[in-house]
Amino acid sequence: MNTEHPFPQLTAAATGVGSMPGTDAREAARTVVGELEALPHLPELPARGPGADMIGRSAGLLVELYAQLEPSGWRFADRPGRDTRRAHSWLGEDLDALEEFTQGWDGPLKVQAVGPWTLAAAIELKHGEKALADPGACRDVAGSLTDGLVAHLAEVRRRVPGAQLVLQLDEPSLPAVLTGQVRTASGFQRLRAVDRQVAEQTLREVIRAVDVPVAVHCCAPGVPIGLLRRAGAVAVSLDLSLLTERDDEAIGEAVEGGTSILAGVLPAVAAPLSDPAGSVAVVRRLWRRLGFDPESLARRVVVTPSCGLAGASPAQARRVLSQSVMAARSLADTPE
Repeated sequence: MNTEHPFPQLTAAATGVGSMPGTDAREAARTVVGELEALPHLPELPARGPGADMIGRSAGLLVELYAQLEPSGWRFADRPGRDTRRAHSWLGEDLDALEEFTQGWDGPLKVQAVGPWTLAAAIELKHGEKALADPGACRDVAGSLTDGLVAHLAEVRRRVPGAQLVLQLDEPSLPAVLTGQVRTASGFQRLRAVDRQVAEQTLREVIRAVDVPVAVHCCAPGVPIGLLRRAGAVAVSLDLSLLTERDDEAIGEAVEGGTSILAGVLPAVAAPLSDPAGSVAVVRRLWRRLGFDPESLARRVVVTPSCGLAGASPAQARRVLSQSVMAARSLADTPE
């Protein structure tokens, strides 16, 4: 548990995972800051195209490493090209919009980036195989990303000087990385599993260097919660629909150890919404199974959509964020 940079003390809070629909940065920032009063975040708008997508956006943060989009996907290049410039431009636009709508903000503010293992599993080396296949390349990606994150956080801090920054590392590929399920660039084979100690140490080095509280988001089955905690994550962000009772022990140990849970319970795509209390019924059931005090729910759980909202309509995204806030409040008003 990272006691030097604890997760912000929040009650009845909700936040988003990261992505929003559409291409209007100002409208996305207005929506996020307006709806998520306790923990707003820097919106991501992948609908704008390459460089605004999850991998391209984070590849644009890399220092002295450059990536370009090929027919097969993202691949490292010798020099920055159009895709890198576009990623920088989109991010600058997003930061401009965030700065506009957070004037005077002095509370928690979350920013997101893809973590080192998902980035290595997604970007190909120049000869065509994924960086994950090469331990040296993995180290280079992690080091370059760390430098880029430090600079990115400094820029956000400059623009929103009163904010208490929280970094969310997106690691949806981490379970596959650890179990040898990441396919080779050809798609015909799978890459060798990464040693869990190596994965943990790499994440630990990134988390220590950024010098802010870190949450790790993973919307996949088999999230290695214990590994993330040992690496220094103070919160884990999960899609609760993917959890089974086999995950109870790891979640229980995390909560007892002070880890916050960002509980993905609202649908991320067009789907009927239940009432706010019904949205968090799965969280209440989990809490009862673990034997925790219901009064602690609103302090230890932050309500989120199950994943990013890029696939929703703008109206649906607003409804989901609004309902997330109401659902979080219901945990405080009616903990049982």
